[in-house]
Amino acid sequence: MRRPELAALPAGAAGVLCFAPFDLFWLAPLPWLALFALWQQAPDARRAALIGFLFGLGFFLAGVSWIYVSLSVFGGMPWWLAGPATLLFCTAMALYPTLAGWLFKRWQPAGFWRQALWFAVLIAAADWLRGWLFTGFPWLAVGYTQAPPSPLAGFAPLVGVYGLSLLLALSAALLLRWRVGLPVLALLLATGFGLRQLEWTQPVGEPVSVALLQGNIPQDMKFNPDNFVRTLLRYRDMIAAHPARLTILPETALPAFLDRLPPEYLDELSTLARQHGGDIVVGTLTGNPETGYYNSAVSLGISPQQIYSKQHLVPFGEFIPAGFAWFMAQANIPMSAFSAGPRRPAPLTVAGQPVAFNICYEDVFGEEIIRTLPQAGILANLSNTAWFGRSLAQPQHLQIARMRSAETGRPSLRATNTGMTAIIDARGDVVSALAPFETAVLTGEVRAHQGSTPYIAWGNLGFLVLLLAGAGAAQIRRAASAAGSPAPGADARP
Repeated sequence: MRRPELAALPAGAAGVLCFAPFDLFWLAPLPWLALFALWQQAPDARRAALIGFLFGLGFFLAGVSWIYVSLSVFGGMPWWLAGPATLLFCTAMALYPTLAGWLFKRWQPAGFWRQALWFAVLIAAADWLRGWLFTGFPWLAVGYTQAPPSPLAGFAPLVGVYGLSLLLALSAALLLRWRVGLPVLALLLATGFGLRQLEWTQPVGEPVSVALLQGNIPQDMKFNPDNFVRTLLRYRDMIAAHPARLTILPETALPAFLDRLPPEYLDELSTLARQHGGDIVVGTLTGNPETGYYNSAVSLGISPQQIYSKQHLVPFGEFIPAGFAWFMAQANIPMSAFSAGPRRPAPLTVAGQPVAFNICYEDVFGEEIIRTLPQAGILANLSNTAWFGRSLAQPQHLQIARMRSAETGRPSLRATNTGMTAIIDARGDVVSALAPFETAVLTGEVRAHQGSTPYIAWGNLGFLVLLLAGAGAAQIRRAASAAGSPAPGADARP
């Protein structure tokens, strides 16, 4: 293996520095600039594919190593199985840049501008494909590096996170010729900054007081029967001590099925909610053997009881893919056989506000979040990231939530077990947040927003139009060339 190929591995790992918690968004063009240069220099499509694979392997091993923590430390899987499983997952994710590298060289167009555009199209397409294929894993899409406060976040209400992937990759490639790239990057930054000043949505109604509970229940104690009563009392006392019109508990904060929780306890929570003039939304489990089991958010208080059930489930964590029962038998992951809730849920009307709830991993899917918009004026996420310990997962998840607010022009509320509990404004900026791994309550006020951003109206359609237009512009001259002869520098082999 030659040195240029070996350089792809650390370049990919360095790309993780552009995401939270490091937030070096201004550094983001450099790792992908390196990838573009390596692909340009590759002698053939096979070598470009190898470069893409090594870049992706370094990127995902550095960025989502917390999967090993969930499998081994908290899932109880032996290290000799959890380690290879994590490596296999990262290898599978690296196949997306592998395919992009092969396509780049196989159909490499003539001319620097077209090559840069083709590169950007393939990077963004790989992010988008990874976001839905095999239920999707859009974590660490390149566009997340430009979450607020990056000026490029101004484009998020127009083209979403994948559109930002396209713009960032194009800027990175053009910087290979800095006299061209710097003016383009400056223009994009200035335009994004200007777009950030636009108010796509407007506040409506009066501010609502909120209390977001961070119970900090250790994962190894969460489903321990001996700890059950202490968990219930902890949350009851936190609710009583921090009155608010809207109180939100984390995912599965009450670790039992709703119909098996003590009725007097639920009555007490409902009484507290009414005393506070609003509602409490608790994370718990619902369902039965006939209808299926659900990971749910349930409201208690002045409003009629409402239930939101998670509809995008996590493979292996919440459902077992066909043929993998043997694999799950090696882990100790409770409640890993859920059913999916309705695909188009209605907002929950709590504390007088229509709120779009989602649970944990669901907020990484922007096109699913907008299904309850523009009716809902607030986004709310219940999460339990204790599964991932003190890793990069929690700040990365908060960065994703910031992007959802930037795309939709809606404030977000995040109630988590161990972090990152936060209030995010409609521009995607964090208003306040709790330190992780502390038992605390985040209080504040939030104001619903009405109206639509282009992303709410179109979803990823705007991005896909840009993607197809970019692909056409990059390949049009090649397509018109006689007899399909390869462009200079492209691999001529079939």
